[in-house]
Amino acid sequence: MKTIEKNDHEITVIGGGPAGMMAAITAARNGADVALLEKNPKVGRKLRITGKGRCNITNDSDIETHLQNIKSNAKFLLNAYYRFGPADLIDFIQSCHVPLKTERGQRVFPESDRATDIAAALNRELIKQVKLYTSCSVRNIRKDNGVFHISLAEGGNFTSSKLIIATGGISYPATGSTGDGYKFANNLGHKIKPLSPSLVPLEIKEKWFREISNLSLKNVTLSLYDKQNRLIFEEFGELLITNYGISGPIALSASAHIEEVDGQTLRLDLKPAMDEQTLDKRLLRAFDENMRKHLGKTMKQVLPNALVATIAELADIPLQKPVHQISRAERKRIGFAMKNMKMTLSRFRPIEEAIVTKGGVLTSEIEPQTMQSKICKGLYFAGEIIDVDAYTGGFNLQIAFTTGYVAGYASSINR
Repeated sequence: MKTIEKNDHEITVIGGGPAGMMAAITAARNGADVALLEKNPKVGRKLRITGKGRCNITNDSDIETHLQNIKSNAKFLLNAYYRFGPADLIDFIQSCHVPLKTERGQRVFPESDRATDIAAALNRELIKQVKLYTSCSVRNIRKDNGVFHISLAEGGNFTSSKLIIATGGISYPATGSTGDGYKFANNLGHKIKPLSPSLVPLEIKEKWFREISNLSLKNVTLSLYDKQNRLIFEEFGELLITNYGISGPIALSASAHIEEVDGQTLRLDLKPAMDEQTLDKRLLRAFDENMRKHLGKTMKQVLPNALVATIAELADIPLQKPVHQISRAERKRIGFAMKNMKMTLSRFRPIEEAIVTKGGVLTSEIEPQTMQSKICKGLYFAGEIIDVDAYTGGFNLQIAFTTGYVAGYASSINR
């Protein structure tokens, strides 16, 4: 922990994630005396593991596309995005000497594929101009005579005329996101919308997946249906079969569309590039080429080995049955099973496993132009603590950086 030589600052930022770091850097660049308090030994701990350690920093699309991908309170962010949008973030990161690249779906990553490069670059910027205090756990915050008094669990106190709370949600608590900010906000007069997981793995009731756990499937399509069997979500991409159900990018995206688990079902299409007729022709060709072999061995030509037994079971055909004895109706059942693997939702995985926390400080109590509290003057919010969340693709990190920039800028010009 850095020795505290001076504990009064114009602006104090609590939380060293992407929102907090951006807020502190922006305010300091605007001439403010800024302190950042982070409970971990290093800033950006959660940032370092995002995108499987690659860090999908943003989405290289227009502001309208970003707003369409924000699930909760998109209108609240409209003004903020025009102040600091995806193009601004890309320019900012590259100005910190981190080259970026754009991949499928306009997802932006560091060229190195290392999230640590983003975290290190932001840390360098902080060190240049911000009083950085790590291993600092804030115990309590109170406001008295227009001044915020911040007491630390380790001992010591800070005072500040402006305060930015950017403590994140309650997902991945091992990274420091333990929900402290909600308590601080509530104590300062704010209401908190109930918290729930978003972008979270899903548990399913069927048992077949347990035989094939830890299987990664690429180029598949996952569809989500409501109680009336109406399609409400569909996405092509990568899925991970786990020992409890499903995870991976398209499962996480599906979770953000689920309001009520009961009665909703998922269907997995293993061969989305083929319609049922084309797939049937592919199976017929494989059978013709392997007339003397049994179904299990033949199906390895069209499916991952781990899925062969499952598809045979779903189609109700013995694995040892010779393919020349398989009827047209049975072959159709195999094709149907490959394109319609039904999964019944059981529940979300625990919120601690979620990428994003849904809920938080009510947006109706925050000024959208500044991120300042409408209830407590001088108090600002940034990042996941606010009741905003988005789908996968770099949209949630953009929210963090955007709200961090706006809070940092507004607090610095109003000091």
